[in-house]
Amino acid sequence: MKSALCDDLGIEFPLFAFSHCRDVVAAVSRAGGFGVLGAAGHTPESLEVELAWIDEHVDGKPYGVDLIVPTSMDDKEGNLTPEEVEARIPPEHKAYVERILAENGVSVEGLWSRGVGEGFASGMREKGAAAILDVAFAHPIKLIVNALGVPPQIMMDRARQAGVKVGALTGAREHAIKHAEAGVDVLVVSGTEAGGHCGEVSTLVLVPEVIEALQGYEGVDVLAAGGIVTGRQMAACMAMGAAGAWTGSVWLTTAEAETNPAVKEKMIAANSRQTVRSRSRTGKYTRQLRSAWTDAWQAPEAPDPLPMPLQSLVSEPALRAIDKLAESGDPGARNLATYWVGQGVGLMNSSQSVRSVVMDFMEDFAAAAERLSGILED
Repeated sequence: MKSALCDDLGIEFPLFAFSHCRDVVAAVSRAGGFGVLGAAGHTPESLEVELAWIDEHVDGKPYGVDLIVPTSMDDKEGNLTPEEVEARIPPEHKAYVERILAENGVSVEGLWSRGVGEGFASGMREKGAAAILDVAFAHPIKLIVNALGVPPQIMMDRARQAGVKVGALTGAREHAIKHAEAGVDVLVVSGTEAGGHCGEVSTLVLVPEVIEALQGYEGVDVLAAGGIVTGRQMAACMAMGAAGAWTGSVWLTTAEAETNPAVKEKMIAANSRQTVRSRSRTGKYTRQLRSAWTDAWQAPEAPDPLPMPLQSLVSEPALRAIDKLAESGDPGARNLATYWVGQGVGLMNSSQSVRSVVMDFMEDFAAAAERLSGILED
């Protein structure tokens, strides 16, 4: 494609694929797009294993890494002991989780036995992120992205030294300006349709709003995100001025994805109205597949979610157990099972290989571009 961003990154097609699954990342890059590995939750040791595997399976194609280092969260400096963190979790939150499980006939032994580890949420803080960045920059990545807030200075500095582009997720015009002022190269402009962390404004409104706000800032590329699961949607966003598309949800139902089979089955059957935007999983708003779990947290009697990262100490132990039970066929767990996914889930109606999805994007994009060109012909 005639694209400066494609030229800069050495890719054929500006389709960016965010995934926690290394197989998906490598397959997208091999097919001509750009895979981005979600590193949230990884230790430096586990990230090294994943990136070494990608290096061996990406055929020399470019890829990137995505971190979560929030601008704001509880205990930002990491000064609290595990006991002090545990003390911040009100008993009624744990009791409510136990109630949800019981009402759905799900029994979990030792739900809270893991407690709070010494390194809890360390990768979300600058000190812990530094160790993750050491690993990331030891590999031939071409892009490093911060998923919540302005990238910390250490990320900016390390990237500049390595000649790596810096990206940042944004869900609002004012956030985009802050990123541009900080020197971010690539803005992932994510509408409320997106899975995972998302804002309130739709992609169709937010993308042109941000592009207009960025006039005067040189060298900032915009990637459209939020509900994009087809090439025609990608073409529409590029017609508005985006340099490409950032996608996540569409890869969750691919053959290579490590998505829980029970959840993958629910996604394929879901329509676009079967997602919900809630703070109940991380403490910040994320879009998830609607289930009995998300319904329970929307109920009037539900406790107010705790700030990030404390809410994950309430939600994740139960959701991990639910996933295991759902995979084994437990009906109550299958009813509760959920995962992050965008409104584009209504267009994700089958399980295909990653390469097939990339090819579909390319063909659909080309057909959309031809239609648009035909409208202008005499």
